[in-house]
Amino acid sequence: MAVFFKFEADFVESLRCIPMQVRYKLDTCGIKLKLSDWSHMTQVEHEALVELPCTTESEIQAYREYLENLILQRSGTPASTLSIDPHPAWMDANNMPDSLQQKAQEIGFTITPQQWRDLTELQRFSLLKLSRPGHENENFPKAIAEFNLYTG
Repeated sequence: MAVFFKFEADFVESLRCIPMQVRYKLDTCGIKLKLSDWSHMTQVEHEALVELPCTTESEIQAYREYLENLILQRSGTPASTLSIDPHPAWMDANNMPDSLQQKAQEIGFTITPQQWRDLTELQRFSLLKLSRPGHENENFPKAIAEFNLYTG
């Protein structure tokens, strides 16, 4: 089932940007999708990338192959690959990365270990992506509020 966050609301209707659930699948299957490649895809193709499962080994492989073919068709160049982290930080509910806590402290709050554990994998993934250095972080405080981590 498709999960869109409220902080993505300004582009979810048109899918003009890559939603977090697709970005999660990209990291899972090891394919880099540029926004320029995304923008050359149709609405139906966007929806397929949102809806297609990418959890089991066979689903991950099928998603990867579908995306590789789609990128090649739309851009004329092969898809770029990403290394797949066998133990990504968002899957570890017991250990919150220091970089995330530092980013949270920059905007005046602390995420407790229990709050980190209570988040879904997709929520943890989103926070980590939104808190990366060099990333446009305007949605980080919105995600914090949406995930009920900050009430101030």
